[in-house]
Amino acid sequence: STESAAYDYSRKLDACGLQCPGPIIQLKKEVDRMAAGERVLVSATDPGFAKDVRSWCNLTGNRLISFTNDSGGIEAIIEKATALSTTSGNQQVQVKQNPSATLIVFSNDMDKALASFVLANGAAATGQQVTMFFTFWGLSILRKRNPGKVSKDFMGKMFGMMLPKGMDKLSLSKMNMVGMGPLMMKSRMRSKRVDQLSEMFAQAKASGVRFVACQMSMDIMGIKAEELLDGIEIGGVATYMEAAALSTVNLFI
Repeated sequence: STESAAYDYSRKLDACGLQCPGPIIQLKKEVDRMAAGERVLVSATDPGFAKDVRSWCNLTGNRLISFTNDSGGIEAIIEKATALSTTSGNQQVQVKQNPSATLIVFSNDMDKALASFVLANGAAATGQQVTMFFTFWGLSILRKRNPGKVSKDFMGKMFGMMLPKGMDKLSLSKMNMVGMGPLMMKSRMRSKRVDQLSEMFAQAKASGVRFVACQMSMDIMGIKAEELLDGIEIGGVATYMEAAALSTVNLFI
């Protein structure tokens, strides 16, 4: 490790207390505001940031100038660069132009939805264009809590009654305990300063993540477009395949 104080920097970013992917998201926002060649000193306490900051620099082409990790936390100085490649140790890492990622969100389990948005926000923070394709049970995540009166057939009404109305009503895949599990999980997340699912969705939307709802799944489950949150696209398998064909990362959750 090298002492951060030995290097010049013009900005400071305090990400202490934030959990993954919080420090990386805040770092991206700060670097986006910087000019090429400008440096920022980042302070963080999330142990994962020790590895993440190196990977983030490798993926984005920015330079890790210095790094310290001790009992007081992690400090790193990052220099904004314009090149699409960077060097980590003796290894040259080439960064692809306009990298992208796609995620099929099939489940409406709260924990799996959280994992989906952590990965989506993390990918967006590295500069990737991200597409989240919601199908079957995953459509529940995109439902409005109070969509108003929506005309449906009998089966559509049955599905509507049985499916969660939005991301705040999701159950855990394990230890749900008749609804107590999600409450405990949300409380634990607040105490550890991990963003709630609705906050992760808002971050993803602000970062330009693309949300696509599967039209076929909507038809089968009786979910109408007016029931979905604002900013949701509706598409089919070709929409997903186009995004997947251009992506370097494809995940099914």
